[in-house]
Amino acid sequence: MTENSANSNVGWDDDDLPEWTDDQFRRAAVFDGGKLIRPADGTLTKPGRPRAANPKKQITLRLDSAVLDSFRAMGPGWQSRINAELRKALGI
Repeated sequence: MTENSANSNVGWDDDDLPEWTDDQFRRAAVFDGGKLIRPADGTLTKPGRPRAANPKKQITLRLDSAVLDSFRAMGPGWQSRINAELRKALGI
């Protein structure tokens, strides 16, 4: 493997780095050693999605192949359609 020597001697210059804003610090991931304490919310330049009042929970659910294939055949949003049908069946 050949070495790219053109960039190998370029050092860091901390003076060229932009200052972080208070908002960026609030959204940054927090680690204690190697353990993640709080995940990042969005990116350095864009905030993440707003928190939902009633966030959905990820679960594992086994469905018949025919049921799953039918919902997937309807196109994108099939998971939301399954949720809507379950809510309708429960009357909520």
